[in-house]
Amino acid sequence: MEQKEKYNVRLPLILAATLAIGMFIGQKLPHYDQDFRLSGGKRLSSGALEEILQYVEAKYVDSVNTIDLRSEAIEHLLSRLDPHSVYITPDELQAVQEDMSGGFEGVGIEFVMVDDTMHVVTPLSGGPAEAAGIIAGDRIITINDTSIAGVKIDNGSIYKKLRGEKGSQVKIGILRGLEKQLRHFIISRAIIPVHSVDVAYMLDQETGYIKVNRFTERTYQEFMESLGPMVEEKGLKNLVLDLRGNPGGYLEEATDMLSQIFPEGKLLVYTKGRTEKRRDYKSNGRARFNIQQVAVLIDEGSASASEIVAGAVQDWDRGWVVGRRSFGKGLVQEQYPLSNGGALRLTVSRYFTPSGRSIQRDYKNDEHYDQDPERRLKNGELSDDSKIKPADSTKYYTGLGRIVFGGGGVTPDVFVPFDTILSSEYFLLVRQLIPQFVSKWKEGSGSQPSFSNLPEFVEKWQVPDALFNELIKFAESRDVKTDAGKLAACRHELKLQLKARIAKSLFGDLGLYQVANSDDPTVEKAWQLIRSGQPISKK
Repeated sequence: MEQKEKYNVRLPLILAATLAIGMFIGQKLPHYDQDFRLSGGKRLSSGALEEILQYVEAKYVDSVNTIDLRSEAIEHLLSRLDPHSVYITPDELQAVQEDMSGGFEGVGIEFVMVDDTMHVVTPLSGGPAEAAGIIAGDRIITINDTSIAGVKIDNGSIYKKLRGEKGSQVKIGILRGLEKQLRHFIISRAIIPVHSVDVAYMLDQETGYIKVNRFTERTYQEFMESLGPMVEEKGLKNLVLDLRGNPGGYLEEATDMLSQIFPEGKLLVYTKGRTEKRRDYKSNGRARFNIQQVAVLIDEGSASASEIVAGAVQDWDRGWVVGRRSFGKGLVQEQYPLSNGGALRLTVSRYFTPSGRSIQRDYKNDEHYDQDPERRLKNGELSDDSKIKPADSTKYYTGLGRIVFGGGGVTPDVFVPFDTILSSEYFLLVRQLIPQFVSKWKEGSGSQPSFSNLPEFVEKWQVPDALFNELIKFAESRDVKTDAGKLAACRHELKLQLKARIAKSLFGDLGLYQVANSDDPTVEKAWQLIRSGQPISKK
């Protein structure tokens, strides 16, 4: 607001908005290299837009940061469309591309900051840091002979120091255990894959579990690489697919995944828009494995491509959808490059589930669109499914004639309530300190659990009260005041989180998920439904 008041002259904002419109249409229709037509029949040349900006820069009464002015005008323009049409700045674009391409160039270290010191949680498997000899628990003190310990450096700055072009080198100084002398490693950067499949393992002799965190350009490949060994070597027949917290991504990756559980020719989703004709996405008939029963896990963080998967499974009664109502994003974006090095991500169509329903939530009358999960928590919907009110009363029908609704996400077939104690401020403050605590505890502890295999650890090892009390004292030392009542209420869950994090330090992500899922009501409910063999039936 202050910035807008500073430029309380109509001319520069009008010019900047005109420039933003020109950039948008020029990128949308790049074959018009001389001029383009705006609504109402008015014509503006691209040269005139550049001239206007030059006049503002050269003649305007006050000094103007035209880059900021342009960005503000573009963002304002797009905000009048929908919440998912966005401008991506040149600085942001690289991170977005890395996120969706499934990789970045760096050394491959997962770390956590403890007392202003960088602790290695784990070197990523197969990465250059692991190959160089970096191990979990190492403390990184210097990067290229510059100290990063005790200087309150932020994670973003560390990323910039460690990441770089493939083949370039970085020098790292670490302290290991109780050693006082720095060890130095020269590491050649490489392409580090960012996996969209977090973990895959067998829940029992016939049922597998796969956790997918997003749909990148490598998700289907990773999914198949995870699924194949479980089918061929471990006898997988049934599948629990966990899409909780998955914000979506590439639609085609979702439909390729769905093709593994549907016969050829099944409609999985279709899209259409004002300028986009209807396009049907059908199963391709290239299912490699005979997957029998299926359960898909969703929650309020499951969006877009995740909802496409859940919607297809539900509409065809292919399996159980278990959890809580999904986010409700039924808009499809395409990304267009801009001449300044940024990009425009523009909504071009809507998608519809096989029954014909759109699951997009209303956004035109919702100033707090992005805060919907918090709103659901406050109104009680996350813990009571009777409070789920479909935004669209139109009835749609699944293959078996079950009634489903659109207009606000996918409502699960089986609801599993959220434990509201897990949203308490005390629990969240202590939980976020657990990675730091485990790293610090491992550094100085002589009584760490020793197990030769993960199943034995999951079944037999429990967090000692003494260790749990150390965690609470650690939290107190970080200004988290102990609340006896809230501690008692969340003690069990905090112990589970602590055990899971210790399992991660010993067995990697597989340990983390196996421990966490061993007491997860949503996973347990889906597993129970599959074990019972209970079929989907008309309500």
